[in-house]
Amino acid sequence: MMEVLLFFTGMIVAFVGTLAGSGGLIGMPMMLLLGIPVHTSIATAKFSNIISSSSSFVYLLKERKVTFKECLPIIPLGAAGGIAGAFLSDKINPAVLEWMAFFFLLFALLLSLVKGIKTTSSKAPYNLPVGKLFLISSYDGLFGPGQATLLMYTHLMHGLSYLKTVALTRFQTFVSCLGAFIIYLINGHVDWMTAVPFALGALIGAQLSVRLAGRLSIKQAGKLLNIITFILILQVGLSLLF
Repeated sequence: MMEVLLFFTGMIVAFVGTLAGSGGLIGMPMMLLLGIPVHTSIATAKFSNIISSSSSFVYLLKERKVTFKECLPIIPLGAAGGIAGAFLSDKINPAVLEWMAFFFLLFALLLSLVKGIKTTSSKAPYNLPVGKLFLISSYDGLFGPGQATLLMYTHLMHGLSYLKTVALTRFQTFVSCLGAFIIYLINGHVDWMTAVPFALGALIGAQLSVRLAGRLSIKQAGKLLNIITFILILQVGLSLLF
C-alpha cells in the first residue's frame, strides 16, 4: 500500500515541479507522514529528481528548446552546490530547513510581483547569475523543496523564455541532485524500497508535464508560478505554526 502511495505522490510531485517548481513541498510532507526519516525522505527526493528531471530535459533537448552548449556552464555550479548542501544536511536541524524553505519561497514570490516576469527579445548571450545558481543548488542538496521555483524565477526574470527556463531548471536539478544523492548514498540514507516507486511515479509525471508546458504562454506560466508559490507558502507557514 505504501509503495502505491509513493508512486502516485511521485507522479504529482514531478508534474507540478516541472511546470512551476516546488513539487518537493508536496512530496516531503507525504513521506514524513508515512514515517520515513527526514534524511531518507530527502535522499528519495534526490533520486526521483535525477530520474524525472533527466527525462524531461532530454525531451526538451530533442525538441530543440535548449542546446547542450547552453547547459554546460551549469554543470560545475549544480554539482558543487548539490554536494556542498548534502555535506551540511546532517548538521542542520530539519525545522531550520523548513523555515529556510518558507522564507526563500516568500522572497521569490515578492520579487516576482515587484519586478514581474519578462521574456528576452534579443539575441544577446545569456549571462548566468552564477552566485544565485550556486546558492540554489546548495539549498537543493541541503533540503530541496522550492528549489526549482527559485531557479525558474531566476531565469525568467533574467529574460529567458518559459520553455528554455524549464529546460535549464530540469538540467540543473538533475546535476545538483546527482551530486547530493551520491553523498546521501555514502552516508547510508537511501532506502531503495522507498526510492524506486517514488521515482517511477516521478518519471511518468515529468513526461506528462513537459508535453503540457509547450502549450503555456509566458503570462500563464507566470500566473501558475505565483499561484503554486502562494499555496506552498501558506502550507509551509501553517505547518511551522501548528
